[in-house]
Amino acid sequence: MRYSIGTLVLVHILTHRIIFYFMRIKDIVVSGRPRERLTCLGAPALSDAELFAIILKTGNRNENVIDMSNRLISKYGLEKLARCSVGELQKINGIGPAKACQILSLFELGKRHASIKRDGIPIKTAKDVFDYVSPKLNGLEKEQFIVLHLDTKNNITKNEIVSVGILNASIIHPREIFKSAIKESSNSIILVHNHPSGDPAPSNEDRDVTRQLCSAGELLSISVLDHVIVGANGYYSFKEEGCF
Repeated sequence: MRYSIGTLVLVHILTHRIIFYFMRIKDIVVSGRPRERLTCLGAPALSDAELFAIILKTGNRNENVIDMSNRLISKYGLEKLARCSVGELQKINGIGPAKACQILSLFELGKRHASIKRDGIPIKTAKDVFDYVSPKLNGLEKEQFIVLHLDTKNNITKNEIVSVGILNASIIHPREIFKSAIKESSNSIILVHNHPSGDPAPSNEDRDVTRQLCSAGELLSISVLDHVIVGANGYYSFKEEGCF
């Protein structure tokens, strides 16, 4: 049976596409593999998908790890993946418990590194507070109330999550806030919480909690320097707004 040139060309193209689709990472030329490229060229030379592939290590029976990484990033984006829970990640095709944990560990290390860069630098403004905590709070779907403990030079000695969930005066009790501050011999504290909606404007509950905790701080001689609400792209500072 004779085939036309067009048919033969089509078969050739489809064959190469099928081979490429099922190509395993070990079938890729050594110099083109992510780990080898990182070793030779350094991490900045790699694409997001290549870096992601190094973390995930393996693909699945239908795609190699680079193809999987490209699919995940192009379909969901790094920001959305960083906000997913373990359960949500496992609903994505090709992601099991192990890969879900690898992905979350990657993004958590990134958040912690962003905070560590500010360690040892005195907190002077609400912007300093925002820069310090926003990597921890960015993308969270629940409110977190954090207390920053400061020494006499306004260096952060400890950051503590006091509550997770809707902020109200019945949950944020002064006893829980200042118990740790007394134990740590903190000179002062800064109150921080996030608004998952992205809008940092304070609610009436936010104002009530702030007044309550400031009054308690005065009685205990532990200054509440500010209460900063973190939004998606900005913050609200009670001190800068003249509420202190």
